[in-house]
Amino acid sequence: MKNKKLFNCHCWCHQSEKVTPDSIINQVKTISFNDCIAQLFFLILFGVTEFYLLAAMSYDRYIAICKPLHYMTIMNPRVCILLVFSSWLISFLIIFPAIMLLLCLNYCRSNIIDHFTCDYFPLLQLSCSDTKFLEILGFSCAVFTLMFTLALVFLSYIYIIRTILRIPSTSQRTKAFSTCSSHMIVISISYGSCIFMYIKPSAKDRASLTKGVAVLNTSVAPMLNPFIYSLRNQQVRRAFMDRARKIVFFLRK
Repeated sequence: MKNKKLFNCHCWCHQSEKVTPDSIINQVKTISFNDCIAQLFFLILFGVTEFYLLAAMSYDRYIAICKPLHYMTIMNPRVCILLVFSSWLISFLIIFPAIMLLLCLNYCRSNIIDHFTCDYFPLLQLSCSDTKFLEILGFSCAVFTLMFTLALVFLSYIYIIRTILRIPSTSQRTKAFSTCSSHMIVISISYGSCIFMYIKPSAKDRASLTKGVAVLNTSVAPMLNPFIYSLRNQQVRRAFMDRARKIVFFLRK
């Protein structure tokens, strides 16, 4: 199989149905190799960047709670831009070698991707080349990204929790903990699902379970983000409740 042929994506929930990630909308059943690689690149780039941004957010929470009087000085616009730019740059540098090596593989097996999207390990399963090095490389990149950013998050929250426990007022401690609750929920979902999906020594391990967890990471978690973040804002919550009351009142009519 040449690198330019079309791939079919195998639906994880119906073993006889061949679909692509956008088949729900337009029923297209194939995707070209170039489009598949582009999808893989952006999927991994956005995913890796998210973890570095979560680490940056934990640092922001650390400054806000542990050094509140210096927050505006430390977290100035220049620092915020630097943190975001560094997250994107580091993510690109981490994934670029693996993606380039993936392009050099020979694909001579089935063109059906055992996944609902073009992901790293499912693509390795289609290659007739020796993929041991790329499996180790992908595993190493996943371990480094997840463990390094998780260590930064843990370090930040150690200082945060230590500072909060020193607050004498119970109401102030509760308020301080609540400012971190949304961030901690996102961390739990993101790290839990990605550790299960990518930190494994072989591309063939737990394929069916991986696809199920991928739904949580790519669909459920983004759907929860507005509720986790936006609904903590008093104005947004008030507007949401007003809209809900109007809908209930309309239905009762």
